[in-house]
Amino acid sequence: MVSSAAAASPVIELDGVSKTYVSPDGEIPSLKPVDFTINEGEFIVVVGPSGCGKTTLLKMIAGLLPPSGGEIRVQGHVVTKPYRDVGIVFQSALLLPWRRVLGNVMMPVEVKGLPAEEYRQRALDLLKLVGLEGFEKKYPWQLSGGMQQRVSICRALVHDPKIMLMDEPFGALDAMTRERMNVELQRIQRETGKTVFLITHSIPEAVFLADRVLVMTPRPGTVAAVYDIDLPRPRTLDLLSNPAFAELTQKIRAHFSDSGID
Repeated sequence: MVSSAAAASPVIELDGVSKTYVSPDGEIPSLKPVDFTINEGEFIVVVGPSGCGKTTLLKMIAGLLPPSGGEIRVQGHVVTKPYRDVGIVFQSALLLPWRRVLGNVMMPVEVKGLPAEEYRQRALDLLKLVGLEGFEKKYPWQLSGGMQQRVSICRALVHDPKIMLMDEPFGALDAMTRERMNVELQRIQRETGKTVFLITHSIPEAVFLADRVLVMTPRPGTVAAVYDIDLPRPRTLDLLSNPAFAELTQKIRAHFSDSGID
């Protein structure tokens, strides 16, 4: 099934984007030419087998890696280096252990030289949004894994970027916490209106979160199919037992029947 996304304002555009790494043993192709567009406010989730180039793709969109071919445009501008209007969340929260929660959230404000007092209130508002009001003075080691990842999400949002890039953000969490974080992330995205590009190995997670799911091939990766997820929002965990949900996960899983993906 090939998606035809509703006409909207494009935020991220990839045109023939490929990546090849050079090693002492020669060239290693990571991504074959990839073409797709992400519209404003969309929640896009990418699934694919390990090593197919998902993280490479995310890093190129963020301006952290140059493509070997093709062009990436964000809000109409060609990406040649990291840019301000993006927040990135990785699988590990990567919080500084010697800084309290509020200090960790404020890190991008300091790095980007933004007015501290103005953004301090935004940081406090974000912590309240994710249910961490009252934890501002705690250290990361005093928080659970799920709470640490909420802090990481606040840190990525504090400078009010239009785009959120998320690389397996809940992969290290236990199953129950991961489900709760999926519900939480959906709510945050709905309330903030951010454009989200998320990578996961979990097909149920992809279907639960996404407006569209991009399915990638094994390495060198490219987009094999795009599925529109026409399920009502807001989504609750009851959706996991919905026949329409099960049908979508089975369709996507069929792409990976021999790869062992969840």
